[in-house]
Amino acid sequence: MGKYRIRVATGDSLLAGSSNLVQLWLVGEHGEKDLGKILRPIRIREVQLEVEVSLYLGRLLLVKLRKHKSLVGFDWFCKWIAVQGPGTQGEAFFPCYRWVQGNEIICLPEGTARTVRDDPQNQFKKHREKELEERRKVYRWGFWKEGLILPIAGNTQWDLPRNERFLEDKDLDFSLSLAKGSDIRSSELTASSHLMSLERVRNCWKDDALFGYQFLNGANPMLLRRSTSLPSRLVLPPEMEDLKTQLEKELQTGSLFEADFSLLDGVKPNVIIFKQQYVAAPLVMLKLQPDGRLLPMVIQLQPPRNGCPPPVLFLPSDPPMAWLLAKTWVRSSDFQLHQLQSHLLRGHLIAEVISVATMRSLPSLHPIYKLLIPHFRYTMEINVLARSNLVSKWGIFDLVVSTGSGGHVDILQRATAGLTYRSFCPPDDLADRGLLDVKSSLYGQDALRLWGVISRRYVEKMVSLFYKSDGAVKDDPELQAWCREITETGLQGAQDRGFPISLESRAQLCHFITMCIFTCTGQHASTHQGQLDWYSWIPNGPCTMQKPPPISKDVTEKDIVDSLPNLHQARTQKTFIKFLGRRQPVMVALGQHKENYFSDPGPQAVLKQFQEELAALDKEIEVRNAGLDLPYEYLRPSMVENSVTI
Repeated sequence: MGKYRIRVATGDSLLAGSSNLVQLWLVGEHGEKDLGKILRPIRIREVQLEVEVSLYLGRLLLVKLRKHKSLVGFDWFCKWIAVQGPGTQGEAFFPCYRWVQGNEIICLPEGTARTVRDDPQNQFKKHREKELEERRKVYRWGFWKEGLILPIAGNTQWDLPRNERFLEDKDLDFSLSLAKGSDIRSSELTASSHLMSLERVRNCWKDDALFGYQFLNGANPMLLRRSTSLPSRLVLPPEMEDLKTQLEKELQTGSLFEADFSLLDGVKPNVIIFKQQYVAAPLVMLKLQPDGRLLPMVIQLQPPRNGCPPPVLFLPSDPPMAWLLAKTWVRSSDFQLHQLQSHLLRGHLIAEVISVATMRSLPSLHPIYKLLIPHFRYTMEINVLARSNLVSKWGIFDLVVSTGSGGHVDILQRATAGLTYRSFCPPDDLADRGLLDVKSSLYGQDALRLWGVISRRYVEKMVSLFYKSDGAVKDDPELQAWCREITETGLQGAQDRGFPISLESRAQLCHFITMCIFTCTGQHASTHQGQLDWYSWIPNGPCTMQKPPPISKDVTEKDIVDSLPNLHQARTQKTFIKFLGRRQPVMVALGQHKENYFSDPGPQAVLKQFQEELAALDKEIEVRNAGLDLPYEYLRPSMVENSVTI
C-alpha cells in the first residue's frame, strides 16, 4: 500500500511519441496492480506520474504496458520506465528501448541482469520463455544464396522487425544522401577524419612503396601473410635465377611476404552492356625493408595452367608501363576481395548472424544480451539494403563491377567455406599470418590494442560479475543455446573451422564475446573506413578491368587507359564510394551508447572504465599518428562505430 512515483521516457526522435493512451501495470512479488490508461506519450521526452496503490506489491519485478489505439494507431518508442515506491529500495529501473506497437502487452523486467541460475525461485521463468518464443516468430532465419551463412528473413527493410529499422534521422540522411549521389558535398568528405587526402593517392598511386603499404594498412589489411616457403604456383623460369636467389634470401631472413588472390581463380567475369569484363587471380611477393616499407618484388597475374606456358612474371625493373599495369591489376583484384570477402562477408554478414542469433536465444534479462545489444543497432537494415541494392540482380555489382552477375556470389561462397574462428580474433589471426612483430603494420598494432581493451577492460570484467566459475558458464542453458545458434545454424555448421558449439569456461566465453564485439566494431571499421581514401582515385582500385591481363611486357599508356573502367563505371564507383565513405552524421562511437540496459551499478562502473580506456587509447593513437607521414586512424576508438550501420 502506498504512493508510487513513475517516470516514463520517450525516444528522442521526432516521431517517437504517440497520441494513443497507454495502460500500465505494476507487477511485484506479492501481486499485480492495473493502473489503467494513465499515460499519453505525445512529445514530452519524460513524463512523471503519481499513483496510489492499495495493494502491497513488494519488490517490483515487471512493468507491463499496452498501447490502445483510437481511430488511428501511432507507434510509440519507449526508452525506459522508472518507479519509486514501497518495496523498490530507491528507484527501480525498467529498460525498454523499443517500439510499442498495436495493442500487445509488453513486459519490461527490472533492469538487473539475471542468468537462469540467478532466478532460483523462477520468478522470471515464464517471462524468459515467452519472450524468446515471441522473438523467434519475429526474428526468423532467412535464405539468400546456397553455400552462404544465413541472413535475417526479409527481402526489404519493411519486412524487418520495427526495432531493427532506421530511426527517421538515420533513414532521412541515408535516403537523401543516396538520392544526391555524386552531388555529395565536398565538405561532407573533407570534414571526415579519414587518414589521407585524396591528392596523396592521386599523386603517389604509382609508387611501389604506396602499393606495398596498402597491404599493411590500406582498405584491405586481411590478405597479407609472411611466407613460410615459396608458393608452389610461382613458377620461375631458368633465366630468373637471380630473382629466385633474392626470394630465398628474404625467405630465410623472415622478410618475405605474399598476397595471394587465388580465391578469384576461375571466377566468371561480368559482361556489362554487351562488353566482356575481366578478372585475374594475382600473386604478389613483397619484401619488408628494415625501415618498415613493404616493397613488391614480383607479380604473377594468373596461376599456371596445365598445357600452357608459364604465366609472365612482372618485375619492378620491367618497362614502367608494364609494371604499372601489373600493379593496377592487383589493385582491381584487391577491390573485389576487399568488398566481398573482407568487408561484406567478414564485417556485415557475420555481424548479422551474431545479432539474429542473440535475438533468438538470449532474453532481455540475460547479462550477455544486455552487453551485446548496443552493437547490433541498424545492422539488419543496412544488410538488407546491401543485398537488395549492392549485390542483387541489377545492383551495383552487376552494373559496374567485374565480378558482378554471379561471380560475386561465387567469391562469397568460396570465402564462406574458408571462414575460420581464429581469423576473427586478431591475436590469433596476426600470429597465423606472421604479422605480430611487423611494426609498420599499424592495423595489426591497433587491432591488438583495441582487442585487448575490449577483452580485458570490458568483457572480462562484465563476465566476472555474472559468472563466478567455469561451471556457471557450462550450466547456463540460454548461453549454450546462443552459442549453438551462431555456429550450427547461422554459420551453417562452422564447428569444423574452429567456431565453438559450446562454452566450457569463463575464458572461452570472454574470447567468444570479444570476437562478437570486435567483429561488429573494429573489424568492420578497419575494412570500411578506408574506401574513400583508397578507391576514390579509380586507378588505385578499379571496380572492373575492360581488357584481359597482359601476357607480354609490351604495354603502352593507352593499354592501361583502355583497361580501366569507362567513364560511366568510374563515375558510379566514385559515387557509391563517396556515399559509403563519407562522414556519418548519425554515428555512435565504440562504447559511447546512451542506452542503459543494466540497472545495477557494477556493469555501469565497468562501462565507464571501458570508456576511459578507449579515450586513453584514442589519445595514444593520435599522438602516434602525429609523427607519421601517413597516419592510420581506422581503429581509433573515436572513429570506430559501435555497430555495423553503413
